[in-house]
Formats: sequence, structure tokens, C-alpha cells
Amino acid sequence: MEKNLLRYIWRHTRTQQIWILAIVLLSMVPYFAAFDLPKQIINGPIQGQGFESPDARAPFMAFDFTIPLTGWDLSFDGFALDRMSMLMGLSAVFLLLVIVNGLFKFYINTYKGRLGERLLRRIRYELVDRVLRFPPSTMKQVNGAEISTMVKDEVEPFGGFTGDAFVQPALLGGQASAALFFIFLQNVWLGMIAAVMVAIQVGIIPKMRRRLIDLGRQRQITARHLAGKVGEIVEGIDTIHAYDTTNFERADIAHRLGQIYRIRFELYQWKFIVKFFNNFLSQLTPFLFYSIGGYFALRGSLDVGQLVAVINAYKDLPGPLKELIDWDQARQDVQVKYEQVLEQFELPHLIEADRHGLSAATPTFGLGPLAATNITVADGAGAKVIEGVSVKIERGETVAVIDNMGSGGEALAEAFGRLVWPLSGKVTLGENDLLELPESVTGRAITYVSASSYFFHGSLKDNLLYGLKHAPTSTVSYSGRDAANRRWEIQEAQLAGNATFDLNADWIDRRSTSIMRGFSDDLKQSVLRALDAVQLTSDVMELALHSHVDPEDNPVITERIVKMRHALREELQREGLGHIVAHFDPTAYNPEATVAENLLFAATKRSTPHEIEVAETPYVHEVLRRAGLSALLFDMGLTIAENLVEIFADLPPEHPFFQQLDRLSAEDILIYQQLLQKRKTRAGQTLTEDERRSIVRLSLHYIEPRYRFGVLTPQIMDQVVAARDLFYENLPADLRDRVERYDPHRYMAAATLRENVLFGKPSHRVPDAVANIRRIAARIMDEMGMRDSLMGLGLEFDVGSGGRRLTVTQRHKLSLARALVRRSDYYIFNRALPGLDRRVQEEIVRDVIDFLREQDNNPSVIWVLSNTSLSRLFHRVIVFDRGVVVEDGTFEALDKESGIFKSLVA
Repeated sequence: MEKNLLRYIWRHTRTQQIWILAIVLLSMVPYFAAFDLPKQIINGPIQGQGFESPDARAPFMAFDFTIPLTGWDLSFDGFALDRMSMLMGLSAVFLLLVIVNGLFKFYINTYKGRLGERLLRRIRYELVDRVLRFPPSTMKQVNGAEISTMVKDEVEPFGGFTGDAFVQPALLGGQASAALFFIFLQNVWLGMIAAVMVAIQVGIIPKMRRRLIDLGRQRQITARHLAGKVGEIVEGIDTIHAYDTTNFERADIAHRLGQIYRIRFELYQWKFIVKFFNNFLSQLTPFLFYSIGGYFALRGSLDVGQLVAVINAYKDLPGPLKELIDWDQARQDVQVKYEQVLEQFELPHLIEADRHGLSAATPTFGLGPLAATNITVADGAGAKVIEGVSVKIERGETVAVIDNMGSGGEALAEAFGRLVWPLSGKVTLGENDLLELPESVTGRAITYVSASSYFFHGSLKDNLLYGLKHAPTSTVSYSGRDAANRRWEIQEAQLAGNATFDLNADWIDRRSTSIMRGFSDDLKQSVLRALDAVQLTSDVMELALHSHVDPEDNPVITERIVKMRHALREELQREGLGHIVAHFDPTAYNPEATVAENLLFAATKRSTPHEIEVAETPYVHEVLRRAGLSALLFDMGLTIAENLVEIFADLPPEHPFFQQLDRLSAEDILIYQQLLQKRKTRAGQTLTEDERRSIVRLSLHYIEPRYRFGVLTPQIMDQVVAARDLFYENLPADLRDRVERYDPHRYMAAATLRENVLFGKPSHRVPDAVANIRRIAARIMDEMGMRDSLMGLGLEFDVGSGGRRLTVTQRHKLSLARALVRRSDYYIFNRALPGLDRRVQEEIVRDVIDFLREQDNNPSVIWVLSNTSLSRLFHRVIVFDRGVVVEDGTFEALDKESGIFKSLVA
């Protein structure tokens, strides 16, 4: 990138700058002409110069002009007009010049804006392109929040300055020169005064503003560091809460904000000092014009029209002059910012651009072997983690890599994955240096997975298929308005130096899926088989069953869910298990549901996370009062509170009994204990409305088969059922969208898929009720052919930023599944399953190896193991100790030797 921002701007916008400069030069003609018209209007028709007699006439728009070097004369005698007509004509010309000058400014400013936005787009694209080309060692040191802040915010001023870079000094300098030249034409002395004041402003103000530039630089750096720190807090919030360091982080943020405040306050002080001095000089000149110009006018050496024209011209001089000074400050400011950005992005060893060339060619499989020859790799601190290591991996090998001491195995895996560059030696793929091959080869021939694999914001499916999005595999046919928009996108991208790839095209390379049988469902089978191999299928199904589906968007699925609901009920009855589910019945009380659920008899949802539950709204308590249930539920709640206090009052908060309470904590038990004591000691004092509602709340969330306090009488149950219609009679508008009444023949959008299928509550009296329901529901789902549909819904689950909506175990499994979906020659798993149960680890490793052995391209598997005992599943074992390969052979051979490997296995 260019070191100087002005040169960068000129190089990329030369043609456009020349065009707009020509327009600026042309605009100077009407701009200068507008200066002389006020003098002509005042001296001519207003004061009567040239109209000495009442019937005198003067030529309007007359001119006589000789073209230089040709001798050609251009002349026009004009129109003879009387005094009033001349006044109106000159005024009309003045108005016309105002309009013309305004149109010139409009065109120039619009053109500058477009020019600036294009260059801003170019700079941002180039910076992101450079981030994609950062060497691995640099990427481990950069702060993502700071980089994103620079790309988003710190380059923003470059766009605004681009349009002004050459046009502004030309335009403002031309306007100031025109005004100054006009003043000189009227009076030399007044011109000298204006010139001296201009020289003072141009000479002193920029020097005073240098301090502002230094302070602006400090403000930019501290703000960038603040953004980086906030990004760290967001990324490390779990660690902050786990170690109780929230107040330390508050202190850090307060210190940083204090620094920014100090800098900004000093910046404001200097800013207004400069502004005061500049305003003083601007007002000093009119004083000199009025006094000295008035003196000349009284002496008769300067007429009133000239003085008015001079003052009018000077009014247009401070504006351009001030803006010209501001332009110079902006130039210095953006140059400083440009240099700061350049420091972060101008690296000596960027990945060559041709390594990232787009290639839609069919992947070439069968490359190999993958070899490290005498490589030395250092960590981020510069310490050598492996030194002089040579390893060759042949096609089809399954290799377990084990570390005794140090992290040599991990470093080797990163070198094979091209995530670190060796200090010496080289890694080769076949006969080629791995670092010299384009990513279109290495990025498809080698698949690397680690526990820190990143997931992008999107669905599970998007992340699973991410490794197949190398290049557009098809084009999109646009028509009508869409075609015009696409042509515009391509044109603007080219003008801004951006890529013109079509994001709407199909980027999924179906020729490189793991399963290749030539069928249309190869991609689907690759995904499903990969999920099975890493034991993620059940998780995806659970995500689907816990999701909400809109019947308008998925009418087929929701209709089949209702059919599955009836099929499940019939099958439970057929197997004699109808008692394990208490189905919702409009005319009966459901004993396995809460009192509130029986009253509402509906699926409910919250519009926002901060909204209270429907069952706790004032309207529900009003319904209870009208139904005669308030007193009954209050008495019932008192009995529940007494039982809870008796059972839990003396237990510590961490006691496992509290896990049996869905909505109550140890603090809640203490509150109810205090309420009961208050009611007992102050018999004559009634409880407040909030206190009564808190007691009733216990009743609303009570389930008799679960808590078994024997307080739910048949009378209360009958009255609750009878109050259902009362609840819906005058349902407020704000609750209508949150409540969907149960209907056995209709899908409920407010309920999850699982709730729609079950349409009831599992029995608390049958220990294996849930297991039996799952078993029968899974069988029905397969019989109805709904598994793929539900898996599809589960794959649409939004994983959140960085996959945070998934558990740690699910993220590790997902990274493995993403690797298995695509076909590669070499699969490198760098401690990909940390923290998993040993049995689960062994099952997944075995299934992954079996899955890859089925591939017809005979891929190799290199797995850096956390669990040494799993090395028996591999053909070959490589043992590292302090960064050096100490043992290399088959599991059986190494297990017989009395070396490091045997002791590790033992």
C-alpha cells in the first residue's frame, strides 16, 4: 500500500479527479461573475450611473471580446434597456448566477461523495483482504476487536477526505483567489489588507492546530485499545464470572475512560482556543474595511458601489479560507490515521495473493505423501516446540501422535495444517512445498480440526457445509430489476477494486463431498453419516424438537406433526401405556400440569425476555377473583408454603433437594417463611396485594403428583376447568398474541415440536415414562418418514456467535462432523475431543476412522490424541518427547518395547 494517502487516492481515482477538477475550473467563471454584478446594480440602475436623463437607455449583455492568438473579435451590442428594466435584468442575471453556482456545487459535492464512498469501499476491502493474507504468527497476536474497529471506524474519514483531496483545495483556493483578485481590482490598499490577513490566518492557524492533531492521534489509539478491551470482556465473560474479576475489569475500563476523558478535554480546550483566534482575525478584517474603505469613500477615491462590492466579496473570502485551513488539518489528520492503520496491515510477509486465487476446478484427489523434512517450529513466545523433526505420512495411513512432554505433536499437526510456518525445513505435499501451493489445493486436500475450531454466526447446516464453499459452482440467471441491480453491483465492485463474485450463486461443491456415489442426495448422506459418526444426530434431533415452527412457513411438517400426535396416542394405548401420558382434554383437569396451565389451557410465549409470564399477569388474578378461586388458591398456597418451609427452611442452599423445585430457590423459601411469621404474629394486619399474589403464585405452579401435599381438591380442579372460558372472554389485546388455546386437531405455533407431538404431560408416577415415550415416538417418526424433515429443522438451528448456543461438547463434535462432510486426502485432528468421556472418545474415534476408511480416495488420518490408550485403533504411532520424535512404529511393536510409549499406555 502507498505510504502517503494523497498518492493512494490519486493512483486509484486519477481519471475521476481530473474530471471533477475540470468542472471546478469551469465553475469559477460564474462564481467570479457573481462578484461584479452587485457593483453594476448599485452604480448603474440604483444610483443612476449611465441613466442621467429620464429617457436614457443602456446596453444590456453587451460584450466585445478578442480571442487570443487568433485576432478574432466576438461582440454583441446587447439590448437597450431603461433604468427599471436594467435593474430587473441585472437582478435576474444575479439570480441565474446563484442558481448556476448552486448547481455546480450540487454536482461537485455529489460526485465527491460517490468518489469518497468508492475509495472507502476499496480501502476496507483491501484491509480485509490483507487480514485474510496475514501469516499465522501474526493472526495469533492481533486483537480481533481492534482490527474490526480499524476497518469499520478508523478508515471512515478516508472516504470523506477522498472527494476533497484535490477538489477542495482547487475549489476553495480558486474561490479565495477570485475574491482576493476582485478586491485588488477595486482598490489596491484594501486588497493589501485582505492579503495580509489571509497570510496571517494561513501561517498561524495551521501551526496552532498541530497540537490538535497530536491529541487526535492519542484519542484514536486509546479508543482503539478500549474497543479491544471491550471485545476481550465479551469473549472472556465466562472466565471473568468464574474467577470473580468483574470489579477488576470495571477498574480497568474506568482507567481507560479516564485517559480518554483527559485527552478529549484537552482537545476541546485547544479546539476552542484556535476557534477564538480564527474568529477574531475574521472579524478584524471587516473592521479595517469599514474604517479604511469608508475613509477612501469619503475622500472620493472609492465609490460606494466599489466598497459594497469589496465587502460583499470579502464575505465570500473567510468561508473558503477557513475551509481551506480545515482541509489542511483534515489532510494531516487522515494522513496520521492512515499511517496508524498502515502499521497494522503493512506486514513484511503477507501470503501471496495468487495463493488465494479462485478455482472452481474439480478437486484433485490422490496427492501425497505429506511429509515434514527437518522442520523447526516455534511458539508465540519464540521458544522452539519441535526441532529438526522429519516425518512422512503415506496415503491411507492412520497415525496416532502422542506427546510425552511438551507440545510437539500439536505443533506438527499445525504445521501439516499450514497454521504455523516452520522456522527451518519444509513441509511438502507430494513434491511441492506446502507453503507454495495455492489454498485451492491445500485447503481441499488437507482438512484440519482442533478443539478451538471456530463457528460462524448462522445455522448448524451453514457451518457443516462451510468447508465445501470454495468457489461458485453455478451462475444465477437474473431478469428485470434484479438483472439491473446485479449489473450495478458488478460495475461498482470493479470501480472500487472489489471482487465481483456472486454471493447468491451456489457455492457448495458437491464434487468434494465425503460420500460420492453419483446420486443427487450425496450431500445429504454425507451430512447425516457425518453426524452419526460423531454422535451428534440425537443432539440435532433434540434441537429440532425444542424449536418453534410457524405453520404458515412449514404447513406440510406441521400437518404431519398433528398426525404423529394422534398416532402416538393410539400406539401408547395399543401397548397398554396410555397411562404414562396425561393428554390435554378441554373438559377435564390435567393432573400432571400446573394449575396455571390448566386454567389457561394454552401454549404461551413471551414476546420479550423481560415480559412476565402470562400466568402472573394482573388479568389472570382478575379472572381468579371473578371465578371465585382467589380465596381457595390463597388458602392452598398458605398450606404449600407451610410445607415448603417445614421441609426446606433448615437446609443449606446447595442441598440437592432444591433441585426438585423448578421455580423456587433458598431465598424464596426464606421470603415465604417471613410471610408466614408476619401473618402469625400480626393477626390483625392483612397482607399486601403483592404478598397475597406471591402466595397464590405457589398454587398456580403446583402439580399434585409431583409435590404430593394433598392440597389440590376436586372442587378446585372443577372450578379451574370451569374458569377456562372465563379467561378467554375478555382476553386483553396484549395477551392474545401470547396465548394459543389447545386444540387436539390443530398445530400450536406457540408450543415446541415436542409439546405438539406429545400434547400432554408425562406421568410423574411412572419412572420410565419419558424413555418409553421417546422409544415409541422414534419408531412412529421413522414409520411416517419424518426423520429427515425433523433433522432438517434441527440443522436450521442458529448456533449463535462463535457457536455459543451449543455446549462445548457439541462444538467439538460439530467441528469433527464439518470435517467429515468433505472429502480430503489428509485429515488432521489436533486434540479434537478434549474433555469427553473416555468411552465416548473411543466410540467417536473408532466411528470416524471407520467412516473415512469407506472413502474411495484412501485418505490418511493423523490424530493428536489426548487419550493415549486410543492409539491401539491406529496403524502407526508417533511419540514426541520435548519436541523430538522418540518413537515411531506400530502399536503392537511399540507396546512390546520398554520405552516411553509403553509407560504412557500403562
